[in-house]
Amino acid sequence: MSTHTSAQPRALIVGAGAGLSASVARQLAARGYAVTLAARNVDKLAGLAREIGATRHVCNSASPEAVERLFAYIDGPLRVVVYNPSARVRGPLVTLDPEAVRYAVEVTAFGAFLVSQQAARRMLGQPLENDRHGTILLTGASAGVKGFAHSAAFAMGKFAQRGLAQSMARELHPLGIHVAWVNVDGGIRSASRPVPPERPDSLLDPDAIAQTYLALIDQHRSAWSDEVTVRPWVETF
Repeated sequence: MSTHTSAQPRALIVGAGAGLSASVARQLAARGYAVTLAARNVDKLAGLAREIGATRHVCNSASPEAVERLFAYIDGPLRVVVYNPSARVRGPLVTLDPEAVRYAVEVTAFGAFLVSQQAARRMLGQPLENDRHGTILLTGASAGVKGFAHSAAFAMGKFAQRGLAQSMARELHPLGIHVAWVNVDGGIRSASRPVPPERPDSLLDPDAIAQTYLALIDQHRSAWSDEVTVRPWVETF
């Protein structure tokens, strides 16, 4: 169990890493959230956890039992859940390994369902705060809007994830849970993927994407978004 105070709102980031999820975690912690970082490998999260005072939990998001244990681990009022995991399998359709495709869809779509189901169950049992029980955000991609050649498995997972978010929004918005799917349409800059000097801001800044996540969390219920797209100003679409 966590050691955060009982009054702190909780935020859970599943599939946490050094990029977008780290930016979201930092901004949530700065808002006063007690953050839990979940991933298959939590050793890589040690530095981030120390930096923001987060707790870590090992979780295979495609396992119902593992996801159930993850939510049992978090005490206190859970107000924000972010689902980031996805898996890619690239290649011509006729040569794709069926088991690799199954795994990719399980991580990207089935895992999103498992985490969202547990999040909704938990949030619906909590009292309202700021006119809502909580917020569930699913990290999508342009593959959930258009399928690309040699990327069938990723498109399958992201299309399913987007459909899940749409269904959840229609069911859960009237019950006081804000659900949104965020289409991250473009490459995200990182230490290993710097922005080319001749193309400034041609890659998404993870801190800027995180600001959009916080804006969704802050949205008034009279104007809830269920889908948002973020892309660099030079991205073609």
